[in-house]
Amino acid sequence: MKNEMFIEFSSVSENEAFARVTVGAFITQLDPTMEELTEVKTVVSEAVTNSIIHGYNNEAHHKISISCVLYEGEISLTIKDEGMGIPDVDEARQPLYTSKPELERSGMGFTIIENFMDTVEVISNPDKGTTVHMTKQLTNSKTVYN
Repeated sequence: MKNEMFIEFSSVSENEAFARVTVGAFITQLDPTMEELTEVKTVVSEAVTNSIIHGYNNEAHHKISISCVLYEGEISLTIKDEGMGIPDVDEARQPLYTSKPELERSGMGFTIIENFMDTVEVISNPDKGTTVHMTKQLTNSKTVYN
């Protein structure tokens, strides 16, 4: 058996903290280390911020969804928007790349995500949005769902 949750919220920057705390609270039942909890919360922040800034161009009337599945000590996390999409996913995943240099963005979002998660899959289509699917096996987690 697995445990899962789904949330959807408006694409406003204030909701980045909401998403981060919600996913963090949900995964605590697996008893992650503080480092693992911080990494997952950071990944959520990066992906949600990417959706708001790059996917929706800071327009607040759109939606971002997050689903999280816990299964045998593994976290499966999907963050999705229906924004402008990424024209070249490989280029966007390069360190220091940003589509908004005028905003002084670091261009490290995907690099951080890839460093903190075990697997990262980015599916994006122009004008249809972006889905970032990630997994992470926790080191000493409780297997509460099997």
